[in-house]
Amino acid sequence: MRARRKTLISGAAAAALLTVSLAACGSGGGSDDSGTTLTYWRLSETNEATGAAFAEVLEQFEADNPGVTIQVEERSTDGHKEALRTALGTSGAPDIYWSWAGPGIGGDFVNNGGSLDLAEYYEEYGWASRFNDVSMSSITQYGGYDGIPSGYSGAGIYYNKQLFADAGITETPETYEELLAAADALKASGTDAIEFGGTVNWHLMRLLDNLLETECGADTFDALVRTEASWADESCVETAFSEFSTWSQDYLIADWASLDDAQANQLLFSGQAAMVIEGSWFPQVLVNNNVDPDDFGVFRFPTGTDRLYGDTSNNYVSATTEHPDEAAAFLDHLTSTDSQTTLSQASGSRSVNVEVPLDTEGGTALDATWGEIFESSEGLYAFNDQNLTLAQTTEYFRILNAVASGDIAAADAGPQFQSFIDQQS
Repeated sequence: MRARRKTLISGAAAAALLTVSLAACGSGGGSDDSGTTLTYWRLSETNEATGAAFAEVLEQFEADNPGVTIQVEERSTDGHKEALRTALGTSGAPDIYWSWAGPGIGGDFVNNGGSLDLAEYYEEYGWASRFNDVSMSSITQYGGYDGIPSGYSGAGIYYNKQLFADAGITETPETYEELLAAADALKASGTDAIEFGGTVNWHLMRLLDNLLETECGADTFDALVRTEASWADESCVETAFSEFSTWSQDYLIADWASLDDAQANQLLFSGQAAMVIEGSWFPQVLVNNNVDPDDFGVFRFPTGTDRLYGDTSNNYVSATTEHPDEAAAFLDHLTSTDSQTTLSQASGSRSVNVEVPLDTEGGTALDATWGEIFESSEGLYAFNDQNLTLAQTTEYFRILNAVASGDIAAADAGPQFQSFIDQQS
């Protein structure tokens, strides 16, 4: 059983987390005569309104807790992952950190001793009743109370309504066969059916993830990403990679390998590509890029499983923090009804606090459609860069890029990935 408070992780666990020098990262907060400083690492905020709301929430906490200061450090997606893998479990770790909750990232941090078990704070603050079952399952999935819910999101296929109409597509696809027919119709009309940026890897990954769910089904998909089934032996893996190869050669934008996600999305915004897989946060991205959200629709990738493609995220307290009580107080404030109402109204996203209703006034039709998608979905399958370990994810990226480029045959992709997994075990 893990200790709960002010517990330094074992030497073995620390070795698993400490991959480079501490000097590369910032350090946890401290205390002096002027008060206590807590360090909090999170992703860079790209939404100006949400950033302002977060600053307001922060200011209120510091006003309510004289002598406690929150020092926020923000990084890009890849920079944040790397910083956490470098620092957690060491004296360079932040007091609090945000992370995706999937087993390949958040679970890796937890299982290697980077997270403080917050069981006593769940009891003290009554947190368990503050969140829904999906959020709480991400907290307790590793046997303790690791972190406090931060958010959850879904991802679906956004499409340009006019390009669909020009191609003669009158209904959104409800089966994978109908999605293929739509891609054929778009191609015949002279439009690139779908866009992804290849330089960031995880953007194009979304297509392969969904094809694996489509061809393998929910149970086998889960068994594969947990390495409980063989990528070499399950025939659906080759089928999924074969479909992925077809999409890459026939329907994907030509310059995908040299573009990042933002550059590729510009092709969607300008009407040069018809579809992309993006998250429930994307309506705000459209607005930020001066694109009318009403020009686009969204539907769930028709995998046939009725599960939602998406993720959950949490805020964790580092196992090495010297200030667990102050960190818990901050997380209680951050997830309170008042704070979450402020943040939800600014971002338009659903709050993890069940007492905070979604503010639909002024929302887009896309937001309303997402409400329907969330309500109609049964279960969740996460992004594979959150399911797989860092090493597995890197190899997954290599193989999917090679298949998309035609450098690896679809039949060889699963066996190569399984061989890598076997070598790691």
